[in-house]
Amino acid sequence: MESTKRSPFTRSGYMMAFHPVGVPPGLEYLTQIDQLLVHQKVELLEAFLGCETKNKYEIKNSMGQKIFSAKEDTNCCNRNCCGPMRPFDLLIKDHNDREVIHLIRPFRCASCCCPCCLQEIEVQSPPGTTIGYVVQDWHMFLPKLSVLGPSKENLMKIEGPCCAISCCGDVDFVLKGKDDQAIGKISKQWSGLVKEAFTDADNFGITFPLDLDVKVKAVLLGACFLLDFMFFEYTRDSGQRCSVFG
Repeated sequence: MESTKRSPFTRSGYMMAFHPVGVPPGLEYLTQIDQLLVHQKVELLEAFLGCETKNKYEIKNSMGQKIFSAKEDTNCCNRNCCGPMRPFDLLIKDHNDREVIHLIRPFRCASCCCPCCLQEIEVQSPPGTTIGYVVQDWHMFLPKLSVLGPSKENLMKIEGPCCAISCCGDVDFVLKGKDDQAIGKISKQWSGLVKEAFTDADNFGITFPLDLDVKVKAVLLGACFLLDFMFFEYTRDSGQRCSVFG
């Protein structure tokens, strides 16, 4: 009797895509990995003319293979007048140019003394469906954020060093579970003296448990972009990196 077992491969030899239950469309691959690399593209126009352009990123796996691309959606006025504090939408797309994650950051003033101006970002997947938030926790000196679910329930914490400045080394923001134990990290990776000094193109690494809910993995990706704007976007008029505590 001929077997009726279905092959996991198509006739062309490519593995068929099975959609796991509860996983937003386009995020299936995140169920298989415990690390993401985020590389910001160097914009030559921005580097030479000093005009702030839309940030663009490539999101890769641990082997350097591109899995997503991300592009900031803002207007010229916001980028050049509000600087790193600007509100933005960030569109994350897969290799089929399908938007799979949508990030929304509202405008917040930078002040360490005003708890009403805390930074936050909303994460949607698919676009229009909120799966979580990342919200800054007020602290005079330490970078602290909360990773929240769609109903703003606490999922985990993010805690950075007192001095979140990349100076010839990586800057680690530790991910802590509900028991306050470290379960991963978001690292701003040192990119080399020339790139660090003359551009605002940053590299990040995100590590998390393999079995972490795929939606939380997507929210941590949003946290990475929020940290980039909060601490590592270049402020040309001062020649220094931006910090919400400065």
